[in-house]
Amino acid sequence: MKTQHILSGRVGILPAGLRVSRKRTFGLLLCDRKDGSGETPEPAGKMPTLPGTWRTLLLTCLASLILSASASASSWWNGEWTLRRKVTLDASATGAAVAEPIGASWVLVRLHDGNFQFPAAKDDASDIRFVAEDDKTALPFHIEKYDALLDEAFIWVKLPDVKANAKTAFWLYYGNSGNKAVRADDAKATFDADAALVYHFAERGQPPSDATGNGNNAQNPGVPVEGSLIGSGVRFDGKNSVTIPASASLAWSAGGAATVSLWIKPAALAPNAIIFSRRENESGFVIGLDNGAPFLEVNGQRAATTSAQPLAANSWHHLAVTAAAGKLTLFLDGESAAALNAPLPALNSPLTLGNDSVENAAGFSGEADELEISKIARTVGFIKLAALSQAGGDKAAKLIAFGEDEQPSSLFAWLKGGTFGVIVGSLTADGWAVIGILAVMAVMSWFVMISKVRYLNGLAKGNALFLRQWEHIATDLTVLDDADEETARTLGGRLDKAALRAMRNASVFRIYHTGVSEIRRRIAADKSAGLRGNGLSGRSIQAIRASLDGVLVRETQKINRLIVLLTICISGGPFLGLLGTVIGVMITFAAVAAAGDVNVNAIAPGIAAALLATVAGLAVAIPSLFGYNYILSRVKDARDDMHIFIDEFATKMAEFHRERDVNGHPAAQRTGELVESAH
Repeated sequence: MKTQHILSGRVGILPAGLRVSRKRTFGLLLCDRKDGSGETPEPAGKMPTLPGTWRTLLLTCLASLILSASASASSWWNGEWTLRRKVTLDASATGAAVAEPIGASWVLVRLHDGNFQFPAAKDDASDIRFVAEDDKTALPFHIEKYDALLDEAFIWVKLPDVKANAKTAFWLYYGNSGNKAVRADDAKATFDADAALVYHFAERGQPPSDATGNGNNAQNPGVPVEGSLIGSGVRFDGKNSVTIPASASLAWSAGGAATVSLWIKPAALAPNAIIFSRRENESGFVIGLDNGAPFLEVNGQRAATTSAQPLAANSWHHLAVTAAAGKLTLFLDGESAAALNAPLPALNSPLTLGNDSVENAAGFSGEADELEISKIARTVGFIKLAALSQAGGDKAAKLIAFGEDEQPSSLFAWLKGGTFGVIVGSLTADGWAVIGILAVMAVMSWFVMISKVRYLNGLAKGNALFLRQWEHIATDLTVLDDADEETARTLGGRLDKAALRAMRNASVFRIYHTGVSEIRRRIAADKSAGLRGNGLSGRSIQAIRASLDGVLVRETQKINRLIVLLTICISGGPFLGLLGTVIGVMITFAAVAAAGDVNVNAIAPGIAAALLATVAGLAVAIPSLFGYNYILSRVKDARDDMHIFIDEFATKMAEFHRERDVNGHPAAQRTGELVESAH
């Protein structure tokens, strides 16, 4: 039993054992075997599939990319921050060599243009964050000074546990220009509960304020000095002083524990110069310099440093005193310098910095910075770490090391950082809308170009393959007279299944198949009418030529399909971009006028963001223009191939299938015989 079927637009006979299936793939009817073999012939419109090995390899690569991207994302604290730098405290023998226990501490991080990109951070430092080495735990910090103009910053960071003779690392994150990045520093959280008072002396003309949150602010201001050891400091001339009122958090009990530390820079080496004092009735606690030699005095008992060399004038030194278990220890630059076997006296009176509360006492002449008072005796390692980290210079360099800037390993990380990040961050809603439309147009244009080039490549390959086989039968079209349609369709068996699959995109093959079908249909109709031979009338040849021209039109329409979208992208992209730029410039100037502040920093980001719309429009139009011109030349080549083939096919058809009479003789020959007999 034979059944007619439609396959790729062709009319033919379905071989026995096949049935028509209503499943469609790419709009084509498929054929299924019903002989129980379980095999299904490959439909003409089915896309080729990857072999199992290549498919497995592709899936493996895709999975690896996803896993690597996930791992990269999980190792980055927050994707909105585009830069980070590793900070390492080296207390080992290769670094600062701090062998004594340290524990929880706060360290000073000095930033300058050698270890920090100030232009990449916000001007108000609101995008600065510190994260522990696990890249998950946010660390408390507070900013004493941040000057983006001078490229200088002093930031205090609290570390939960600093190991002795080991390295402790943490991360410095910055580079987030978004609105969600706001100031997150917290001075109170930076210090532990045992810190009773911390003065940075960053106030100008105001009494020093307590950074710990205990409210132990000074009673009177000191003489400020810029460019001190850590930002701003305070200056004493031997007569002035700063008074700190008594409070519950500053009360000392008899035999209790306490720590007092500060940085000093003596201007002159005078005898018995008082740096810090606290007196109540007969009890007293005094820290001073005697001709440059630090001393500690408690209730009249004095302990002086045993160093043969006094402190040099105009040089910074760290002084600290700890009291615990009936013993007081004086530290100079992190090292124990003197000790006094006496308990801490009970004192709940005001404290004096730079002088003594006793009349006619000799005050300190020089600068002071970073006063800290604690309610416990800090460890030797803690004091040494503070002296090294706050000193700056070579001492701090041995302890604190900065790594190189790192960026998240993401394809789109560059969109958030650097100059482009500033531009993107300044885009307004209208700019995003225009760029979004242009992005859709870009995707559309690239889809059209890629799909059209792939189609034209397949068409050209199929045409070339068919035309090579056509050359062998062009001189003898007897294959078209074969009773088996499959023989005619395969050019006398020259085309195997693989070649037919390769030529399913060949336009000239479809034209050829239409011509063959038309010729066979007309010859079959003539034979059924009793006519012999394979001749075709002039009208039949014209009708077949019209059918071929119809296929030519349909093939041309198929080739030109969607190309109009490229012309839309070419002409519309730049104008859409220009529209976004004009609107963005208008909004920028309107915002500047409303703010009443005309400066480059206010105008430049908005103008740059507005121009991004024009860049996006050109980015859509330029590739589309190149692709359109290339595709247009390929379309012309394909159309020329079809025209040439139709002309050649029609010529060969007219020569081979000349019109014949009912006896099978050529019509022209029979007419000539009649004329000759008439003569």
